[in-house]
Amino acid sequence: MTETDPIVEAIFDAVAATAPEIRAALPGRRVESGTDNPSGESVLAGDLYADELLADALTAVDGVGSFVSEERAAAVDAGAAVGSDGEGAYAVAIDPLDGSSNLRSNNAMGTVVGVYDAPLPATGRDLVAAGYVLYGPITTMIVADADGVREEVVTEAEGGSVDRSVVEEDLTLPDDPLVYGFGGRVPDWPDAFTAFAREIEDELKLRYGGAMVGDVNQVLTYGGVFAYPALNSAPEGKLRLSFEANPIAYIVERAGGAATDGDTDILDVEPEGVHDRVPLYVGNEGLIERLEDALAGD
Repeated sequence: MTETDPIVEAIFDAVAATAPEIRAALPGRRVESGTDNPSGESVLAGDLYADELLADALTAVDGVGSFVSEERAAAVDAGAAVGSDGEGAYAVAIDPLDGSSNLRSNNAMGTVVGVYDAPLPATGRDLVAAGYVLYGPITTMIVADADGVREEVVTEAEGGSVDRSVVEEDLTLPDDPLVYGFGGRVPDWPDAFTAFAREIEDELKLRYGGAMVGDVNQVLTYGGVFAYPALNSAPEGKLRLSFEANPIAYIVERAGGAATDGDTDILDVEPEGVHDRVPLYVGNEGLIERLEDALAGD
């Protein structure tokens, strides 16, 4: 086991500390905020509230050089230089409330975290850690770093402090996959992906809830495949590389799985901008290899 990075631990302490407050505030923030994010999507009041809480918490962490959010056009300078020499501070990329469209219907949502040892935009190879908080029936946090992947339960203790209790120290994808979840409208899927999906439907159980963190958590728990594919109307994909695809790919690969944009390992995709989009396919290695073969034959 490698020595724990104290900055990474402080980052996830800060994320965990915001989780009860974010969760408690959601009932009153299910309405539109009247603004769009840099990707042109309508933003709910819950998105903005989570973003502000996380920005305040993370920019206060010693060793964080910048805070970059799906809800912000530009990075927030936390006052330290971000470098890749092991001596500088980290850039933290956040999707504050992944799946916030589920807020109205009271389904699962989460917060996605990527810790980069380079200024953004950067590739996923510059990640030193990644994770997500899942606001399900209980609040859990997945943390992936050089040691592997662990699952924690996040609870609020007396006096307002927050406890992080490890419930799975070495989380890996099960060898026998059980579930799948595919995003996008079926008529908008390319033919090659549709053919792959038809095969998977005969083999695995559908688990799709409309929040990437919830759907990926199903795959981590039971094994399988999650995809938000390239679409005929959006060949560049829907998910953001820096805030969603890279952190999720890092987690799944650390857990023994694979991640691709359909051709290239997600972690090797070279970004042009912080808000770049990308198709995302993650899961058990054998299923991802089959997917890439299917898409290559299109």
